[in-house]
Amino acid sequence: MANKLIVSLSPHVHGGDSVQKNMYGVCIALVPALLASLYFFGLGAALVLATSVLSCVLFEWAIAKFLLKSHRCTICDGSAVLTGLLLGFNLPSNLPIWIIIIGALVAIGIGKMTFGGLGQNPFNPALVGRVFLLISFPQQMTSWPVPGQLTALADATTAATPLSLLAAGQTDALPATTDLLFGQIGGSLGEVSALALLLGLAFMLWKKIITWHIPVSIIGTVVVLTGLLWLVNPDQYVNPLFHVLTGGMMLGACFMATDYVTSPMTSKGQIIYGCAIGFLTVVIRLWGAYPEGMSFAILIMNAFTPLINTYCKPKRFGEVVRKEASK
Repeated sequence: MANKLIVSLSPHVHGGDSVQKNMYGVCIALVPALLASLYFFGLGAALVLATSVLSCVLFEWAIAKFLLKSHRCTICDGSAVLTGLLLGFNLPSNLPIWIIIIGALVAIGIGKMTFGGLGQNPFNPALVGRVFLLISFPQQMTSWPVPGQLTALADATTAATPLSLLAAGQTDALPATTDLLFGQIGGSLGEVSALALLLGLAFMLWKKIITWHIPVSIIGTVVVLTGLLWLVNPDQYVNPLFHVLTGGMMLGACFMATDYVTSPMTSKGQIIYGCAIGFLTVVIRLWGAYPEGMSFAILIMNAFTPLINTYCKPKRFGEVVRKEASK
């Protein structure tokens, strides 16, 4: 029998990863945070998340079918479901349904499908929707229900978030570290329990869905900067653990900034990207007009991702060999 040499394009070995597998893997990692939001906010959380996910899936299907005239169904790859979950996690539990639907339309229609769909969007779609709602409906988006009102919706009792208290100078009213860790605080659905988000991060690292570079560089930068300020003037600045466990820090570092499409490709680029996000978040939190800066920091660095990829290019295969041969 004659030997046959089959020549094909790389890659020759498939690792088993796929868009669908990774997207649903992130969704599984969000389950602890999902359960925590349902535990603390009950019916309101369920309604917000269900509306957000269903709206994102519906808008992606409708835009692809009727506007882009695409014959390929993309709603099964999990990206629309993940966008809906992340958008819902960035919203308060008492947000009216019609505002959630508008946010989903902006996230999918403007943040994703306008650029051609998954893999071509320069900005994180869920954050595009969240920031649009924050600018358009600031009163509704900054009304935070107190945890424990499991059946309360629009008439839920609201209170300030820890970052709002810090911005107002009410340091004596800040919650304890255990409350920040377990979620007995007001805030968006996905940012109340840092422990639940850390469990999701551990799952993604274990399954190698993401690498450590972006989360560690963001959190490390925040710890260093806020730690230095705290050591210099502990009466004016709070300890770095407070900044790590409050607001959208853990949600953004673990699930938003690590988006495959909008983050750098190389390890070096991811560290630069993460350090810049951490720096911008601290600057906005401490000296900006808005007490939380994670969403804005990530979107700003999404715009710099192409530049970072240009600067941090991986070595081409055979480059070292050609250089040695030329000598």
